[in-house]
Amino acid sequence: MINILLVDDHPSVREGTKAMIEADNQYQVTLAASGEEAIERIESSSYDLYIFDLFIDTINGIDLTKRVIAKDAEANVLIMTGFDIESHFNILMEAGAGGFISKTASKDQLLTAIKCALRKEAILPISFLQQLRQIEFKGVINDGDAKSGISLNEKEQQVLYEASLGKSNKEIAQSLMISQRMVEYHLTKIFGTLNVSSRGEAVAKARELRLLPREVFTNNS
Repeated sequence: MINILLVDDHPSVREGTKAMIEADNQYQVTLAASGEEAIERIESSSYDLYIFDLFIDTINGIDLTKRVIAKDAEANVLIMTGFDIESHFNILMEAGAGGFISKTASKDQLLTAIKCALRKEAILPISFLQQLRQIEFKGVINDGDAKSGISLNEKEQQVLYEASLGKSNKEIAQSLMISQRMVEYHLTKIFGTLNVSSRGEAVAKARELRLLPREVFTNNS
């Protein structure tokens, strides 16, 4: 029996994905509904494969991947997401993820991705390969000040500015009138864009590239 740990904070996605996987009776799926519950299971047991939702409450899929790889460098980790992954592809690879599954994947696609992961292989859709090709051109140096082509959209700047003030995800969500899940999404996307792994690093990198509102530079000078 192949044991899989599936972590997702949406009940319908969690149960539906479990049902699709266990349709093949060689798999047994253990569920976790939060990052904290996932860490408890990771610390107490080992699994043949880990499937993490990229955006979950206080501990995202990147951090969970790092926990697993720290425990077992050979662990198989798949990241499941409903969003585009090109902006945080590098940081996920550096964390140790071995592949990706779309939340819209069919049962056949899901099972194929799992089988490939267990063989240390990865499947990438053509659309993502095209995105990677585009990234090659987005990251070039593009002005006389040697400032990179990296940029943050308005909402990402707002989220990172609020984070630079030391606010929690809940406080940022309340301030910007968005959900905590969207705050987590924006932060993870920012980390990927800037190729960093923490809020402090993100603020420092954004300050260096002059990507944040002027207040951040004056308040932190």
